[in-house]
Amino acid sequence: MKTKIRGKYVVGYDGEDQVLLEDAEVVYEDDTILFVGKSYTEHVDEVIDAGNSVISPGFIDLNALGDIDHDILHFEAGSKRAKNLLWSEEYVKKGSREVMTPEDEAFKSLYAYSQLILHGVTTAMPITSVFYKKWAETYEELAAAAHHAGSLGLRIYLGPSYQAGIRVVQPNGEIKLYWDEEAGRKGLQRAVQFVKDFDGAYNGLIRGMLAPERIECQTEETLRQTKHFSDELNIPIKLHAAQGKFEFDTIVEKHGMTPINYLYDLEFLGPKTGIPHAHLIAGHSETKIDAGNDLEKLCETNTTVIHCPLIIGRHMSALESFAKYKKAGINLALGTDTFPPDIFQNVRTGSMFSRYIEKVIEGSTFADFYRAATLGGANFLGRPDLGRLAKGAKADIIVIDLQGFHMGIVDDPIRTMFLCGSGKDVKLSIINGQIVMKDQQLPGVDLEDLKQKGQQYFSKMKKGYEERDYQHLPENERFRTSFKVVDSI
Repeated sequence: MKTKIRGKYVVGYDGEDQVLLEDAEVVYEDDTILFVGKSYTEHVDEVIDAGNSVISPGFIDLNALGDIDHDILHFEAGSKRAKNLLWSEEYVKKGSREVMTPEDEAFKSLYAYSQLILHGVTTAMPITSVFYKKWAETYEELAAAAHHAGSLGLRIYLGPSYQAGIRVVQPNGEIKLYWDEEAGRKGLQRAVQFVKDFDGAYNGLIRGMLAPERIECQTEETLRQTKHFSDELNIPIKLHAAQGKFEFDTIVEKHGMTPINYLYDLEFLGPKTGIPHAHLIAGHSETKIDAGNDLEKLCETNTTVIHCPLIIGRHMSALESFAKYKKAGINLALGTDTFPPDIFQNVRTGSMFSRYIEKVIEGSTFADFYRAATLGGANFLGRPDLGRLAKGAKADIIVIDLQGFHMGIVDDPIRTMFLCGSGKDVKLSIINGQIVMKDQQLPGVDLEDLKQKGQQYFSKMKKGYEERDYQHLPENERFRTSFKVVDSI
């Protein structure tokens, strides 16, 4: 089956960088692109006229939301209520439990992956919350996730998370780490087995990865073993590090160095290691530490920084800055990490923060962020067949509609779509040569049913905070509405 897509603009690839073609077309056969350019004269079986649109490589989201976002409960909790949303020491000593049923856990990935496809993500590396878990992700829920991704047609890198420790709140309100090192060892074993079982499934759409939870929740042994298995299995690692004050201070106090330097000394950094969010480094305005040369260590080891500007901005922080990391030679990719999983919002937010910090445009343009969302992600995954529209690349293609009145006038289409557009303007998504979304509908998926079930899931997740709260506050105090709820005025 040979298909041609033609439209007003095509983002092609010239072997070194993304380029823009006007009134052009992309031709693919089965799962592979055959032609990008103008006036393809050979026979095709189908022609798709995309009209006034941008035909683009699909977005690569390396910190994609894999469940229903808990952060809607957290990001406006305020300093007085943030601790009430963590686990209490009492809860974990009593024995944590699974709040959700296996059916719930299977459902959440179907909901999340549908959202990703609707927003133009064609390759995802998910993250899910452990706030409502017994400890970390299970083999079974990741197996369900793999089957959902395969049935939806989403290209995905998966592996169950694991941790040897978790933050808990003591009765006096102080936060500490509670350790279960054996759980960390078993979690890594579970993750390795999952990779062996699922890597390459669904015609190669499912690939394995290792997903240790936050750096402060890992032992040195688990980190070294993670790196060992990454090398042995030739799979990527994603480890959250340099992302929060508690984590940063914990690593500095315990090891006498920044989180990035600690990982460097463990020989954990490298081309197969991706670090979300990596913004709290030596020299950052929030760290009060200048020594360490973190950027040099990241560049030297060819470690990828997975930048998630929207979520860290919501939590009152920022990378200082995208342009600075780029200038330092660090490979930058993008992640959404929250709802909505909208690359457009993240590009706008990230560019704005970087421009504000640097006071110059260079290094902070929409084009710079677009490269991160396509080529940067592909570079990390070691996939020269992704993140670009070029002969021989995988047919992972999205179409962004420019026709809507809200888009305004078009000068440069890249600037227009990121200034005015959103994930809802993606009107067609093709992954591995298969149409997986058209006109914001997914074949065989009842989005209204997903929405209703998602609300039920969220309500159950919210209720699960009750027994974990160290103060056992009533719900109306733990979760305050923006305005007072009244029966009448």
